[in-house]
Order: sequence, then C-alpha cells, then structure tokens
Amino acid sequence: MASFLYRLGRFAFRRRWSVTAVWLAVLGAALIGALTLSGPTQESFSIPGTPAQKAIDLLAERFPQASADGATARVVFAAPAAKTLSDPAYRQAIETAVADLKQAPQVASVNDPFTSGAVNPAGTIGFAQASFQVPSDDLTDGARDAVTAVVDQARASGLTVEVGGDALEPPANMGVGEIIGVIVAAVVLLITFGSLVAAGLPLLTAILGIGIGIGAITMLSGFVDLSSKTPILALMLGLAVAIDYALFIVSRYRHELAAGHEPHEAVGRAVGTAGSAVVFAGLTVIIALAALTVVGIPFLAQMGLAAAFTVAVAVVIALTLLPALLGFAGRRILGKRFRDPRLPARPASAPAGPARSPAARWPHC
Repeated sequence: MASFLYRLGRFAFRRRWSVTAVWLAVLGAALIGALTLSGPTQESFSIPGTPAQKAIDLLAERFPQASADGATARVVFAAPAAKTLSDPAYRQAIETAVADLKQAPQVASVNDPFTSGAVNPAGTIGFAQASFQVPSDDLTDGARDAVTAVVDQARASGLTVEVGGDALEPPANMGVGEIIGVIVAAVVLLITFGSLVAAGLPLLTAILGIGIGIGAITMLSGFVDLSSKTPILALMLGLAVAIDYALFIVSRYRHELAAGHEPHEAVGRAVGTAGSAVVFAGLTVIIALAALTVVGIPFLAQMGLAAAFTVAVAVVIALTLLPALLGFAGRRILGKRFRDPRLPARPASAPAGPARSPAARWPHC
C-alpha cells in the first residue's frame, strides 16, 4: 500500500496540471448535474414495520380524506384579559378564520375549536387545526401565504393568535452554520501552520470535495426521493474528514521538506506514509456509515450512503488532487521563517558524527 501511494503521489505531483484539470471537470459536471437534474427533497419520512407507520398507512388506505401523512397547521386563539372566545366579536373572528382556512389551497380539513371541543374550560384559549392534502415539503408558497394571511386577519380583531405545525416550517438549507465552521477552521489552520498557503490547501480541497459530493447527491434527488437532511449530513461529515485527511498529508509534506527532501520526493513520502493512515481511516468511516443500511430505515440508509460517498471523495482527493496542488505550492507551503535563504537547509540524511565526550567538549565551553 505504501509503495503504491508513494508512486501515486509522485505521479500526481508530476502531472499536476492534468490531475487538477480532471478534478475541475468532475466538479463542473457535478454542479451542472445538480442545477439541471435535481428534484425536490422530502421533509417527511417513514419507518416501515413500526406500529405508528402501519396506522398511518391504514388511515391513508381507508380514510384518505384524513390526510394522515399530510402537513398540519395549528392556529391557537387567545382572548384578551377579562374576555372569552365566546364573545360575539371574537367568535365571529374565529369562525371567519376557520372558513378562510378551509378555502386555502391544498387544505383537506379544518377543525372548528367550538364544535371539536378544542377550547379550554375557561373559554379563553382554543385552537383550530388545519390538515393538508400533501406533506410539508410539497406545500406551495400560496398555501403557506394563505395560512399567514388568516393569522394576520384574526390578530386584527384583537385576538392573540399564534400558529405552529410543520406546514410553516422553513425547508432545511445549508447556510450560515457551515460558513462559520469553514472560517473557524481557516483561523485554526493559519495559527497552526503560520502560512496562508498551508492553511488554504486543506480548505480548498475540502471545498472541492464537498462541492462534488453535494452536487452528485443533489443530482440524484431528481431520480430518487431523498430526505432534506441527507445533503446537510454529507456536507458536515465531508467537510470535517476532508480537512482532517488533507491536514495529515500537508503536515507530513512540510516535515519532509524541512528534512531536506526535494518537493517531488517529499510529496511521494508524504502520500506514502500519511496517505496510508488516510486510506484506512476513510475506509473505517465509510464502512460505519454504510452500515446504517442494516437497520432497515430508508432515510437513515440514504443519509449513511450519501455521507459515505462524500467521505470516499474526500479520500481520493487527498491522495490525488492534494499532491498536485502541493506541486504548485512548492516550498511556499513552509512558513517564511523556514524559507529564509540565510538559514542552511537541513540535509535529508546526515550521518551521525562521532560522539563527543564531556572532556572533548570542555574547551569549547
């Protein structure tokens, strides 16, 4: 394994333009596929074989109007102090809100709080629940806007109105948290290495890796139903392991350069030694994530396989693209202090001189 990785690292170093061009082409293909072939992700999920899932399937079969797997919106009404919901003005406002909810797009049914008994004994708080014909990820913006408009109209009557349920939950998106994570990683790497180039290479390869992985997963969503959480888990794990694996090889490469080896030899030695640890660590993570398919829960299997694919991409990039980028960086990967031409280079393998006794060292003290 070490000999193969040594040759692979030297090959990627020598053919760095070709290797980089291939990976950029793969990234472009993944992004184009994600933009043109992707489909909507799913917020809802099922766990086959469980009693709850059997009940939902039975309701959907025998009472489809119940929309057992559809989205819900629960609108809670609270009367002002010293007032009750039964006061004519407030009751009229609630009945109008219920009627408007029934006319909203994609609504299957709405429970009136007065007829369904959803009012507390004091008559000050009650709720109406709207059931939709489709899961929350299939709701249109018009349906959500209609619920918001009903709530605003009921508030205008003097009632305190709040709404909950998965119908108004925003779709899961990758955003600020991941960006903050990248910035923190950049600061830590910069402090550790003391070089912008050394700190930037692990981040660059990580971003390319998760771009390919997330692009491929997003493209796959056009052919199979994927959970909205699947790309997020793949992104987090892919980013973490990609930086970690690149850090191993970059650290070893800097060590080999400091030992006096030429860059092409340093890359081969770095990939041959640290690359072996990257391969076995990556295989361990991939096997663990792929094992989620054993539990028999579809959305967990999807998440595990997608994350395992992203980890596999991170491993291959660390073994091929990173050596090519190290070829472009050369000795700039070292900090300015280590590149100072006034400092003599340490030889790669200096023979150990004869041991000097304390008596021999005494005249030099």
